[in-house]
Amino acid sequence: MTGGPRSFWQSALQVLYPPACLHCGAEVVQHGTVCATCFLHLQSVVAPYCQACAVPQVSVEMLGADGLCPACERHHPAWGKARAAFVYESVARELILKLKYADRIDNASFLAQHMVRIGQDILVEDALVVPVPVHRWRLFRRRYNQAALLAHGVAKLAGLRCQPDMLVRVRPTAPLAAFSRQARQDEMAQAITLRAARKPMVCGRDIVVVDDLLTTGATATACANALLHAGARSVSLLVAGVVPARPDVDMDMPT
Repeated sequence: MTGGPRSFWQSALQVLYPPACLHCGAEVVQHGTVCATCFLHLQSVVAPYCQACAVPQVSVEMLGADGLCPACERHHPAWGKARAAFVYESVARELILKLKYADRIDNASFLAQHMVRIGQDILVEDALVVPVPVHRWRLFRRRYNQAALLAHGVAKLAGLRCQPDMLVRVRPTAPLAAFSRQARQDEMAQAITLRAARKPMVCGRDIVVVDDLLTTGATATACANALLHAGARSVSLLVAGVVPARPDVDMDMPT
């Protein structure tokens, strides 16, 4: 005899709610995936890409000896390495936006799987996974922190510990994308701090900071600085999407 109550209810649910593509709603084989057509429009980040800002490069010749793009060679981010699952365009952009603003929390599991794929070298043994925090008023309005959902998914798949309350956003901040580099630094100054009770967990640890998107660098810089000042051995960044290099973005300060 095979199956049981669990498999029966799973089968019943699949009849009532057949698996659908996370993006377009087309029928798929299993829940939590995208269809073949949408998958073709996902631009995975693959080598060559900058080791520090995760932005894909047109050729390996664009990278220096340490695997850094020219911008990161001039001004290395506060964190050590950055990894991104997808370029923030097309289907990836919609999946991230729907996770962040449209309560599509199922997208977090799919994105986390691909974040673990690209982040193998930074998800080292005993690393601590820490999400970028949101301010309590934004959390109240949105009801969840999308970075925390991604961090939990990544930690579970990688067999690591997630500490969702490690960092605290002590004051609300404005959207940063349109700010100048100096304005971003000013806006984020002392906006994110380490929770005092968690400091003993940080000293000497490798920390992987998880967020949905790497855009300008200011938020990730604030997180990395708080952790490094508390004694972290290293801080790396793992995100679902990275904004491709654009002339209107200050890539000397990659978030």
